Amino acid sequence: MRWGRHLPRASWGSGLGGALQSADERIPFLIHWSWPLKGKLPIGLPRAFVRHRGSSAGSGSPSRSHGKLFQGISASEAVQGHRRNLAEWFSRLPREERQFGPTFALDTVHVDPVIRESTPDELLHPSAQLALEHQHPLAGLPTLALSQLFDPDACGRRVQTVVLYGTVGTGKSTLVRKMVLDWCYGRLPAFELLIPFSCEDLSSLGSAPASLCQLVAQRYTSLKEILPLMAAAGSRLLFVLHGLERLNLDFRLAGTGLCSDPEEPGAPAAIIVNLLRKYMLPEASILVTTRPSAIGRIPSKYVGRYGEICGFSDTNLQKLYFQLRLNQPDCGNGAGGAGVSATPAQRDSLVQMLSRNLEGHHQISAACFLPSYCWLVCATLHFLHAPTLPGQTLTSIYTSFLRLNFSGEMLDSTDPSKLSLMAYAARTVGKLAYEGVSSRKTYFSEEDVRGCLEAGLKTEEEFQLLHVFCRDALRFFLAPCVEPGHRDTFVFTVPAMQEYLAALYIVLGLRKTTLQRVGKEMAELVGRVGEDVSVVLGIVAKLLPLRALPLLFNLLKVVPRVFGRMVGKSREAVAQAMVLEMFREEDYYNDDVLDQMGASILGVEGPRRHPDEPPEDEVFELFPMFMAGLLSAHNRAMLAQLGRPIKTLDALENAQAIKKKLGKMGRQVLPPSELLDHLFFHYEFQNQRFSAEVLSSLRQLNLAGVRMTPLKCTVVAAVLGSGRHALDEVNLASCQLDPAGLHTLMPVFLRARKLGLQLNSLGPEACSVLRDLLLHDQCQMTTLRLYFNELSSEGRQALRDLSGTAKGGARVVVSLTEGTVVSEYWSVILSEVQRNLNSWDRGRVRRHLDLLLRDLEDSRGATLNPWRKAQLLRVEGEVRALLEQLGGLGS
Repeated sequence: MRWGRHLPRASWGSGLGGALQSADERIPFLIHWSWPLKGKLPIGLPRAFVRHRGSSAGSGSPSRSHGKLFQGISASEAVQGHRRNLAEWFSRLPREERQFGPTFALDTVHVDPVIRESTPDELLHPSAQLALEHQHPLAGLPTLALSQLFDPDACGRRVQTVVLYGTVGTGKSTLVRKMVLDWCYGRLPAFELLIPFSCEDLSSLGSAPASLCQLVAQRYTSLKEILPLMAAAGSRLLFVLHGLERLNLDFRLAGTGLCSDPEEPGAPAAIIVNLLRKYMLPEASILVTTRPSAIGRIPSKYVGRYGEICGFSDTNLQKLYFQLRLNQPDCGNGAGGAGVSATPAQRDSLVQMLSRNLEGHHQISAACFLPSYCWLVCATLHFLHAPTLPGQTLTSIYTSFLRLNFSGEMLDSTDPSKLSLMAYAARTVGKLAYEGVSSRKTYFSEEDVRGCLEAGLKTEEEFQLLHVFCRDALRFFLAPCVEPGHRDTFVFTVPAMQEYLAALYIVLGLRKTTLQRVGKEMAELVGRVGEDVSVVLGIVAKLLPLRALPLLFNLLKVVPRVFGRMVGKSREAVAQAMVLEMFREEDYYNDDVLDQMGASILGVEGPRRHPDEPPEDEVFELFPMFMAGLLSAHNRAMLAQLGRPIKTLDALENAQAIKKKLGKMGRQVLPPSELLDHLFFHYEFQNQRFSAEVLSSLRQLNLAGVRMTPLKCTVVAAVLGSGRHALDEVNLASCQLDPAGLHTLMPVFLRARKLGLQLNSLGPEACSVLRDLLLHDQCQMTTLRLYFNELSSEGRQALRDLSGTAKGGARVVVSLTEGTVVSEYWSVILSEVQRNLNSWDRGRVRRHLDLLLRDLEDSRGATLNPWRKAQLLRVEGEVRALLEQLGGLGS
């Protein structure tokens, strides 16, 4: 995966005004901006507006006065109120941002994206090639800082209208948000008044007549008193028109007449056209943001400067973003109430690993060119390493990510079909993703891409929609491969996105064979005609004794049933393929899917595979996880907002087909990493009844050797914690468990008869958690093993005292040296250590010998048998000798 800083597009649409509705809802701009906002402008300048790279602020200090135009007390108060309202509005975050806690608040430091100045010829004559190649700033066309957007052009001419364009995910909404907030806090002294408009809001008004003054007053009531001064504001008045692709503009005089009066009513689109023509308020400054396909809607003669938002084309910007973003403190509300958050050292380690991966010019750097994917990387790392919020899943993060970038977006506002951009992407790019998963490939030629994009296109309108999609959104999903040996191919911007889109393609029912398509059409046709024919046949049958008519009558009823069975068989085939992918024996000994995802972002330490070596088999273990997650009620609700709803009946039938296949395959004994993947599948599904039925036969939970992070503990506890049947054995040896993990897994431990916690990171503080477990009235434990944990001597003794007296009479083994059977292997253990002393990690060996020495000393002090005391003392001497060879005695 590949990732860097971004406040995604949807936050612009739902940030302003929450006076009447919850900020969690996506309220249309018309409702949002029709009500005044109340609030106080914060004193001083918050950290949110400390700048890196190019600052939108001028070189001077923030102006405290508002110039000569708004010098009067009432005018000054109106502008101040406007600043406060905008600051409150644009500082609010959508739910996707707030769910990650304070780390996603706006008091973090922003990094400006690269803006490259471009020419009309470059814009209006795009390349015929796929719009995937990343354009780096050219030597002859300089980059621009936000503070330079309205500087005179190369010929010294004054610039009044600036058009900024960028594909989906480059950060247009974030840039506008920052610019508005900069003005609110006095960091744009060149403009005394800033008025932002959402073109989505304006387009929703249709052709209903309204004047410019009315449009402003309806959205910003605090400006009513100073509207007559707009004409005199000149270039100090800045209009911001965000999302021009949402608005249909007609610059022909026959289509839009001339109008210079801000108080004369007209269609909103006509008002915008006359503003851009400089016929209305000719001195005002205008900033427009748009997708590339809509640039031509404004004739170039009305534009003073074009700027392409290139995202984080500089790797240093990506690294700076990740350093600032990932070093923010976590919210501290851990899963299960543990309240554990990442330490500064852990956050620094994440940043360093990610920076090294970026420096290697891996595919992750190509993905982080888009600030929105930088957001996704951070959100994924937060999910993997920070406390997990209840109900939050990996699938929900990806669905939220798409909602932030595509919610409400139409592919082409001028097209009568009003097709949503996400629906088009699911049908085309989703097809490519699924074909890649089914054929086990991640690299795609240009012919592969074109084959999926152009499949079934017949009309000129369909090819025009494809052209718009390629210019605006294709780069969001696909990127040119930068890996050696694959330079002429394309890959999905993030590997996991391919598996998500493939799962979405299946769950939405977009994959249909020719037989299914023909059968559906025939069934619908017969279903429509059948009722009328049945009535006629019924009448004829009464008049004429025709024996063949009842047979024909029954055949008309059978056809829809046959098609229904055919669809059911298709669902079973999909479920079978999904289950087989989840239980592939080839994947049995690789890392669990969560560790794989972390490695794809942070990189893998050690030597890389040589380009000439045969490639490893592609792994698509996230594909079934995403399928399960997309069937959950929460994700289906978000998909409905994207214009791609999944019917409840379809979700239920898919779930039944998956349950049928899982019931057969899920009974086999799985390796620890695959077992965790199986549990993660159920976690993504978020259906306790489904999981309880499928996992009812599970009696042994063997996760030995799996690195149990806080997220994995949450997954196991959420899936198995509510079960009723007892677990014969739970083996969590060598899992790097800490006391917080014990607390999270308590519901699972209460069901276990045998619990193995050997070779973990359980310190003295774990003793109280274990004591509470053993004394719990629902504890069913008979054996608790603890071969190498740094328990205190007092804690060991307390647990020994509980042995046999705890609920169920549990036997507690806290030391390797307990029992005569274990003692027989001391010589074998020590000789093995001696033999491998020079090849093993010396620090790790020393730590284990330290723990063994403490075990021996504690056991010698606890036993009353003189023969055993002497035996333990002899072994202590051998351990001390080995420690001296390693460079010093243990503690």
